[in-house]
Parts: sequence; structure tokens; C-alpha cells
Amino acid sequence: MQDIKILDATGLKCPLPVLKLRKALDALSQGEQIILRADDPVAPLDVEHFCKTAGHELLHVNQKEDFVEFIVLKN
Repeated sequence: MQDIKILDATGLKCPLPVLKLRKALDALSQGEQIILRADDPVAPLDVEHFCKTAGHELLHVNQKEDFVEFIVLKN
């Protein structure tokens, strides 16, 4: 079992969290997961839209105290 990569995009504003996510997903193999952490207020909408349009699966969204954590499956 591989470790799940954690991508910290806290402090970054739109569109940087999604751009970093896209670049990180390009380096993964199909079926691998990544965790994105972001605190930009529009990140939930941006990440959901990106996953739908790029064909990846947004598995889970978890609101933490200071950021939102997204678990994304590369398809």
C-alpha cells in the first residue's frame, strides 16, 4: 500500500490550489489518491468543478478548523 501524498495549498488563493492539484495529479498513476489542504473560501467549488471536468473523483471533503481537506482519486 502506498502512502497518500498530502498537498498543502493553505495560504494560496484561487486558482493556485487547483493548479497545484492538477500538477500533482499528473505525477500520480491512475487509482492513486491525493489529499489537498486549502483555506481559500472558494476552494470547495473550484476543486469540485475541477474534478468533474477533469474526470477525477472527489472522494471526501472534510472541514477542519483552519482549512478544508479534499481527498481526490485520480481516474
